[in-house]
Amino acid sequence: MEYIYAAMLLHKAGKQINEENLTQVLTAAGINVDAVRVKALVASLAEVNIDEVIKSAPALMVAPAAAPAAAPAAEAKPKEEEKKKKEEEEKAREEAALEGLGALFG
Repeated sequence: MEYIYAAMLLHKAGKQINEENLTQVLTAAGINVDAVRVKALVASLAEVNIDEVIKSAPALMVAPAAAPAAAPAAEAKPKEEEKKKKEEEEKAREEAALEGLGALFG
C-alpha cells in the first residue's frame, strides 16, 4: 500500500509519477524500496487517468442525507446504538473507498 500512497501523493502534488520520484518519496518515508515493485507500479499507472478514476469511484460519493421523517425515530434510540451505527457506517465507507482505490491499479 505504501507504493500506492506514494503514487497518490505525487499525483496530488502535481508531480510526474515515475520511478525516480516514487523512489524518492518512499525513501523519504523510510521505506526499503523494491525497484521491481516501483517499475511495476509506474508501468501499470502509465495508461491510467487517475483524476478520471477518482471522479468515477462510487466509494467517494457523498452519502444521501437522512429523510426528515426518520428524525423522531433516531431520537428514540439510545446514544450508544447511534454511535455504534455511525462507526459501522464509517468502516463500511472506508472499506468501499479501499475497494475503489484498488480498482485504480487493477
